[in-house]
Amino acid sequence: MDWVERTAQLRQWTRSGVRAPHKPLLLLYALSRFQQDSEGAVLYSAVEDDLGRLLTEYGPGNRTTPAYPFHHLVSDGVWEVRTERGPGSPGTRVRELRATGATGRLTPELRTALRREPSLLGRMARVLLDLNFTPSLHGELCEAVGLALEEAEAPDSSARRQRDRRMREMVLTAYEYQCAFCGYDGRIGAVPVGLEAAHVRWWAFDGPDDIENGLCLCSLHHKLFDKGVLGIGEGHRILVSQSFVGRSAAAREHVVMLAGRPVIGPQAGVRPVAADHRSWHTSQVFHGSPRPAATD
Repeated sequence: MDWVERTAQLRQWTRSGVRAPHKPLLLLYALSRFQQDSEGAVLYSAVEDDLGRLLTEYGPGNRTTPAYPFHHLVSDGVWEVRTERGPGSPGTRVRELRATGATGRLTPELRTALRREPSLLGRMARVLLDLNFTPSLHGELCEAVGLALEEAEAPDSSARRQRDRRMREMVLTAYEYQCAFCGYDGRIGAVPVGLEAAHVRWWAFDGPDDIENGLCLCSLHHKLFDKGVLGIGEGHRILVSQSFVGRSAAAREHVVMLAGRPVIGPQAGVRPVAADHRSWHTSQVFHGSPRPAATD
């Protein structure tokens, strides 16, 4: 059985680029728990809060109960659920999962395969990350689930779309090596530092490696953009989520005061971010409602 292929083909509700990372998040969490205890099962009521936080932080804005992936991941052949009554999940009702003492863990076949081939865990985790989350979130997501992913084996590239290595240089050039949100343009000598090419529509969700799907952003604003704190609205003006809380002068200056400001760039003759990519980011990544335009 090809467990990496099965991981890549998790049955997820999908339509026109809508994100549904619920099963991938649970499977990443389960792989982490396997690292800590290869035989241990997790009690739903004990991990409900952990899964809820992961879904809130790394899922789209619409809320989904942790019960959904806990039950439905069983259908993918990598996860099993038992209750006090025996094998089988009682469904997606939270009260039922709690009341029956539902527990979940990786299937016996997968646990055997992971013990026999330790590198398999890293390859499965890498597929889950690559296919469901933008690269800037991979490190912190592994920390969030407690997964020690050090020497992960890359998945077979022959079966996957190849990235355009020119993307970064094309985007930074188009935006004249300055952050499109704050104008930061730091260098060490002739080398830009702290500037990154951000995908608006994530590559994992068919976002192309081209300028109309890219922004030059400083490291701070790239991370906030990928976490849904920042977005791009109509007229290419910056959106700031009302969910963001920052009381310091730095938070106000570098985040809150961006609300309503026009995006800086790109240079004349270069197309700005395409409307469909902006709309995808607003519906699938941006959290909550935007703040009104800031006033000095």
